[in-house]
Amino acid sequence: MAAASPMASLKSSFTSPTPRALLSPKGLSSSLRILPSSSRRQSSFAIQAVQSEKPTYQVIHPINGDPFIGSLETRITSSPLIAWYLSNLPAYSTAVSPLLRGVEVGLAHGFLLVGPFVKAGPLRNTPVAGRAGSLAAAGLVILSICLTMYGVALFKEGEPSTTPSLTLTGRKKEPDQLQTADGWAKFTGGFFFGGISGVTWAYFLLYVLNLPYCFK
Repeated sequence: MAAASPMASLKSSFTSPTPRALLSPKGLSSSLRILPSSSRRQSSFAIQAVQSEKPTYQVIHPINGDPFIGSLETRITSSPLIAWYLSNLPAYSTAVSPLLRGVEVGLAHGFLLVGPFVKAGPLRNTPVAGRAGSLAAAGLVILSICLTMYGVALFKEGEPSTTPSLTLTGRKKEPDQLQTADGWAKFTGGFFFGGISGVTWAYFLLYVLNLPYCFK
């Protein structure tokens, strides 16, 4: 019987229905085996987002639904009580003249600065602690010259207010006169007068009327 040709034997090896174990390449350990392709597993999985059954309520969201404004609405900042409180602060009371707003801010600062200077000042253990603390508080109020420097650097004489004429909700409003050179000058003068008046009133209550305050 004539020997089969090399091409025939190669063809029969590829078309053989019985799988043969592949031999290990030369130089590798005998424990390593290359499995046939039919025994390899191909695992696949899919990630699916689970939608909540209950709808979620967003507590914090951009103001007016516009993220480009750069402000957020929360239950605190957008509540009517907080809005009423902020609108009545001197800095936001646009219906009040800048002079009266400065007086109000200065009175609060001058009146409250006396106590820390009296109790924590360098002369707190001397008989002149009250006078020294009051003078120190008045000296700090004199630093309102910094407000004047700020107004000169920021505002120019005769220019209109730099505040927007629309609120965030689209309501028209009058421009705040505090953001002008004249309005800022009035605010600075009112702050100085109110600060000195607050210091004087605190000293009068503590050391002239001699009221029984606990921190004298």
